[in-house]
Amino acid sequence: MAEHPAYPVGLRLTGRRVVVLGGGQVAQRRLPALIAAGADVLLVSPDATPSVEAMADAGEITWLRRPYAEGDLSGAWYALIATSDAVANATASAEAEAHRVWCVRSDDADQATAWTPATGTSEGVTVAVLTTSARGRDPRHTAAIRDAVVAGLSDGTLVAPHHRTRTPGVALVGGGPGDPDLITVRGRRLLAEADVVIADRLGPRDLLAELPPHVEVIDAAKIPYGRYMAQEAINDALIEHAKQGKSVVRLKGGDPFVFGRGMEEMQALAEAGIPCTVVPGISSSISVPAAAGIPVTHRGVAHEFTVVSGHVAPDDARSLVDWPAMARLRGTLVVLMGVDKIGKIAETLIAHGKAPETPVALVQEGTTAAQRRVDATLATVAETVRAEAVKPPAVIVIGAVVNATATTEQP
Repeated sequence: MAEHPAYPVGLRLTGRRVVVLGGGQVAQRRLPALIAAGADVLLVSPDATPSVEAMADAGEITWLRRPYAEGDLSGAWYALIATSDAVANATASAEAEAHRVWCVRSDDADQATAWTPATGTSEGVTVAVLTTSARGRDPRHTAAIRDAVVAGLSDGTLVAPHHRTRTPGVALVGGGPGDPDLITVRGRRLLAEADVVIADRLGPRDLLAELPPHVEVIDAAKIPYGRYMAQEAINDALIEHAKQGKSVVRLKGGDPFVFGRGMEEMQALAEAGIPCTVVPGISSSISVPAAAGIPVTHRGVAHEFTVVSGHVAPDDARSLVDWPAMARLRGTLVVLMGVDKIGKIAETLIAHGKAPETPVALVQEGTTAAQRRVDATLATVAETVRAEAVKPPAVIVIGAVVNATATTEQP
């Protein structure tokens, strides 16, 4: 008899009865997708894994705590047979065949009337992979193909053009601390689909080289005390290109809402009636210290961390930071944009009670190939910055966690 490939189809199971026999690891893996599909799931099994039991306790499935009995598939549209009882599996499979219920068997796929493909989703697209030949069926191979396709769609390396009109708008994308691998999957995908990219100096610049030639890249670099593009001009550029029907990505360093003026741009877009999506990014305030081996919190050392902007000195009338309160904190203080003001900051903290020997670490160009770490104390940090020629961008960490890697935690 000639062998025919399986016919792929997407089942719409919302509100329809699905019977699952067996509450073990197979059920644990398959149940979330059935629940997400809106199926009316009946689990028949004398026991279940803790995760499956939690689904029943939450009311996501109905659980009959007993072995399979003939007639359990009555009214079912779809069945998953996954018990450890070979006789029960064969009997249930025969019942499914008699009642024309599509049936998946975990113990013997050749005796099933349906196979479960390796599936994954990316932005509303479901990828399902089935092996066409029973003799060459290899679940690991199909899963690997599924993973490769989903990853490509997610990170933008596999781009499928949209043939229907896309809704124009702006995505404020947090690019992370600098390493191009640390942008989020969603951020990278939106970048790959963009018509226009307005990029900051601190964004992951290496990603711009991957953009197709037709993508317009606008440099919105804000070099400290040098050339800059006024925020109003950036807002105008975002609005102008979006109104032309283009997909615009505002690529920012770190996270758009952590000293990134993301809210100002979002407000300007809202006033202009431009739809805006915010894609959070990995903030340098925690990722850069981590890349240098510094935890911002550590059991028995620091139970809190505070992130402040150091772009204006403590004695500047524009400063909104309560520096005396910062000096009283026992946890970790992370200062962004504070390299040239660190002397004044250290003096102020010491003046309000912070110990002069408090450890300080400066991590320059964190997560990039140029990363370097310079250690000091509050008493010595100003001179150390001058002697070591520390330049922005650098994240400054103040507190005992700077030395946490050299300590042994006591039980």
